[in-house]
Amino acid sequence: MRLIRNIYIFCSIVMTVEGKAPELPEERELMTNCSNMSLRKVPTDLTPATTTLDLSYNLLFQLQSSDFHSVSKLKVLILCHNRIQQLNLKTFEFNKELRYLDLSNNRLKSVTWYLLAGLRYLDLSFNDFDTMPICEEAGNMSHLEILGLSGAKIQKSDFQKIAHLHLNTVFLGLRTLSHYEEGSLPILNTTKLHIVLPMDTNFWVLLRDGIKTSKILEMTNIDGKSQFVSYEMQQNLSLENAKTSVLLLNKVDLLWDDLFHILQFVWHTSVEHFQIQNVTFGGKAYLDHNSFDYSNTVMRTIKLEHVHFRVFYIQQDKTYLLLTKMDIENLTISNAQMPHMLFPNYPTKFQYLNFANNILTDELFKRTIQLPHLKTLILNSNKLETLSLVSCFANNTPLEHLDLSQNLLQHKNDENCSWPETVVNMNLSYNKLSDSVFRCLPKGIQILDLNNNQIQTVPKETIHLMALRELNIAFNFLTDLPGCSHFSRLSILNVEMNLILSPSLDFVQSCQEVKTLNAGRNPFQCTCELKNFIQLETYSEVMMVGWSDSYTCEYPLNLRGTRLKDVHLPEVSCNTALLIVTIVVIMLVLGLAVAFCCLHFDLPWYFRMLGQCTQTWHRVRRTTQEQLKRNVRFHAFISYSEHDSLWVKNELIPNLEKEDGSILICLYERYFDPGKSISENIVSFIEKSYKSIFVLSPNFVQNEWCHYEFYFAHHNLFHENSDHIILILLEPIPFYCIPTRCHKLKTLLEEKAYLEWPKDRCKRGLFWANLRVAINVNVSTTREMYELQTFTELNEESRGSTVSLMRTDCL
Repeated sequence: MRLIRNIYIFCSIVMTVEGKAPELPEERELMTNCSNMSLRKVPTDLTPATTTLDLSYNLLFQLQSSDFHSVSKLKVLILCHNRIQQLNLKTFEFNKELRYLDLSNNRLKSVTWYLLAGLRYLDLSFNDFDTMPICEEAGNMSHLEILGLSGAKIQKSDFQKIAHLHLNTVFLGLRTLSHYEEGSLPILNTTKLHIVLPMDTNFWVLLRDGIKTSKILEMTNIDGKSQFVSYEMQQNLSLENAKTSVLLLNKVDLLWDDLFHILQFVWHTSVEHFQIQNVTFGGKAYLDHNSFDYSNTVMRTIKLEHVHFRVFYIQQDKTYLLLTKMDIENLTISNAQMPHMLFPNYPTKFQYLNFANNILTDELFKRTIQLPHLKTLILNSNKLETLSLVSCFANNTPLEHLDLSQNLLQHKNDENCSWPETVVNMNLSYNKLSDSVFRCLPKGIQILDLNNNQIQTVPKETIHLMALRELNIAFNFLTDLPGCSHFSRLSILNVEMNLILSPSLDFVQSCQEVKTLNAGRNPFQCTCELKNFIQLETYSEVMMVGWSDSYTCEYPLNLRGTRLKDVHLPEVSCNTALLIVTIVVIMLVLGLAVAFCCLHFDLPWYFRMLGQCTQTWHRVRRTTQEQLKRNVRFHAFISYSEHDSLWVKNELIPNLEKEDGSILICLYERYFDPGKSISENIVSFIEKSYKSIFVLSPNFVQNEWCHYEFYFAHHNLFHENSDHIILILLEPIPFYCIPTRCHKLKTLLEEKAYLEWPKDRCKRGLFWANLRVAINVNVSTTREMYELQTFTELNEESRGSTVSLMRTDCL
């Protein structure tokens, strides 16, 4: 870990020249990793362009002068954790760009120095030097900023050779320490001094000299076998030469009384920030805690982190009070398995308290605590249960920042909460809070974290958080996005991983100030209700965190896994008003189209014909061919216009109906049945006739009933053959006079499939002959024809008047 950290430090140094911003290298950096390969020699096939070479954790025991000639562009060389015993820095004389050289954790006993003018990082720590490996040449390395050293003996004369160098960090990694000459460390000119002590080493003198050496002092491996100065010696220690303002003790194993001595000593130095981490306590406390001298200090911050206990026989109340009576600005006791904390019964100066990762309970707030200056309180990862108790405690403080995450907090509706108006930031994540928590929040809150709780809805009627700017309700059970009617200043909202199917329109309308929204990983139902939400990313200024991979459909199943941005929801199907307008427009268009067709193409006439044809078709299906043949009584049915009746009666009928009665003609006025409708009579006549004769003229095509008769004759379902229609063209018909619905008639005329009435009398004999041949069919026996003719004559006079009234235009 130290190697990685040092490389990061080096990277920030070698890329900065004389305080200027880092510049990008002109050539691409090339790293060659040869670590952990059990190498006994430096590889000879190294790439010449290599800039970083890692040879750590191998079996190298000697470096040859030619080992690194081929890598002239080398900048970083890592040789730690090998077996190198001797070092000649001239080995690197051809590596002019070398900036970082790590030779720590080897077996070095001697170093032959050579001026490496560009070197900024040199680590010779954790080696087997008898004295500090420093000579006059080391003092000429003016660019050196980080220096790691080791040696069994530390003397003033060694450090005087580099006293003029302005170093950023000096690291003393000591395997053994047999002798230390007092006053040696203060000779160094460095900002930070880090000393890693061997076990069972008396660190006291090093601590005292270290405080006089650098602004930042870190000491690692402090144990309880050290000898401490007496209280009188502490009183005589002058603060005039002290430099350290930040002191860090790491990996500390002490008796409680030993720690008491350290606290007392440091209390009267220049140290402002004192941190002890990875500390293990043991033994019984014998000292009187009331003897601690709290006067004459500049201390502002004390941190105790990662505290462990072996055997601990102390009075906890007195220990807690020893720390809280220090009356400093910042106090941290974290990861200490601390079950309780006591404060003096008078006001203290604490502004920052951090008791995270302990086992504190609600008992902490059941005593009056006077903290008139407290601004930040961190109590995460404890066992607190009642949110209202915390609010009552905080109400007597000017608290601004409160962290209660990872506890067991709950809130009941009948519990009263009273928060100070100064609270602006609260972290209540990872608790057991439900919807009722919104009844126990400070009105002035600006940043609120409620993720990983049990919240189902944000009650609109109970919250008035007008100052709220950031709200995190991720990993809860919300089914809808909260509206912003009660927190109109909200600008950041996180509702990730809830149960939101279709965000309501209320959020889009009321949360106009929201600029950042994280609603990803919800089970969205991709229907029309989601359309406005999908358009947020495109048509609004809201930044959708995680868009679009975190926003996918869960329902319906056929869209599961589809990203919202890929879902197409047609506007017409989602907009009710637009859908109604569209339907109305379509209906109007269809209505106009139908009306036009009715007027232009006479559709009602076709519908009537279709209905009548359908009825006839059903009747035919129920009638056999033998029955149809037995129903035939006439040779021909004649259809004509009333305007052509004189020609029919004077010319056509006399010439067809001879005295022999060989041809029987069906005329409408002769056989009309008053009990049937006109259309039923027409169908009946056509059904009982083998042939249908149509007398064509301009009058015929203008007559609707004539069209009706021609339509049924053309679609005759009672005859198997298609030659049952006979057309007689009485007068020429212009094609423009023929209606569009009579397209079949127009076709027959174009094909001249008709008999034309000749104007020349000499040609009429042939006309009648052809017509008689066309309709010559044996209808029945002579007796049957006679009976039918007799029946016709008996009924002709009785029905003539009725027919003339009902079908005046077709007769």
